[in-house]
Amino acid sequence: MSKSISIILLSLFFAFQIAAQDKGVNIGVDLASRYIWRGVDYGRAPSIQPTLEFSFGKLQIGAWGAFTTSQFNNDKSKSFVQESDLYIKYDISKAFSLTLTDYFFPDDALSNNSYYNFDKESTGHILEGTVSFNGTEKIPLSLMVATNFYGADAKNTDGDIFYSTYIELGHSTNWKETDLDFFIGGTPNKADTDKKETGFYADSPNVVNIGVTASKEIKVTDKYNIPVSASFITNPNTENVFLVFICSF
Repeated sequence: MSKSISIILLSLFFAFQIAAQDKGVNIGVDLASRYIWRGVDYGRAPSIQPTLEFSFGKLQIGAWGAFTTSQFNNDKSKSFVQESDLYIKYDISKAFSLTLTDYFFPDDALSNNSYYNFDKESTGHILEGTVSFNGTEKIPLSLMVATNFYGADAKNTDGDIFYSTYIELGHSTNWKETDLDFFIGGTPNKADTDKKETGFYADSPNVVNIGVTASKEIKVTDKYNIPVSASFITNPNTENVFLVFICSF
């Protein structure tokens, strides 16, 4: 077993031990009309997105997935997307948090999954570190900086790995019992076209994600509400636009 796998498994083991003491467990699922992530369309179809999270105090450890409901595009090309992620988040304070995420996209052919392959040159995992400022009463803005630092980011013709960064600025408010989250995100990376590099979000510094999300709860009974949200999202880099509806259970 490689050193990378051992470190991750030990981190998960100790985090689960801590979480189990508090018995804080969150199980849920989102039904999304489209899986749009940082301005990029994944799957081009409705998506089922389950969550399993354990929490203890300032620490959360969880698994999140996304599974599209259609396998092919209109031109019969493959578009089926499966994603199974692990993450560890630590809240330094109410305003700041750190997150480590392991992104993985399983192949629908089981023999090609190679989930336990963490070799830098051939792994399907992408490890990302994120620093988040969640805003305060005096500073009603949020800022997130996320950088891939290991694994299957974009590669050039020489096989070198090109790691990408995403930066997002947000503002949250409330209007008539509806939460509104405004956001703008982009990448500062510039790919080297001579080496035929391709960026994870864009091939040059660009804004890739602008929009607003409106969220509220629909009352079903006196004791049960269903959270719903609608997002209007544009990607100036690809000149694309999306309107996404999500229902959470």
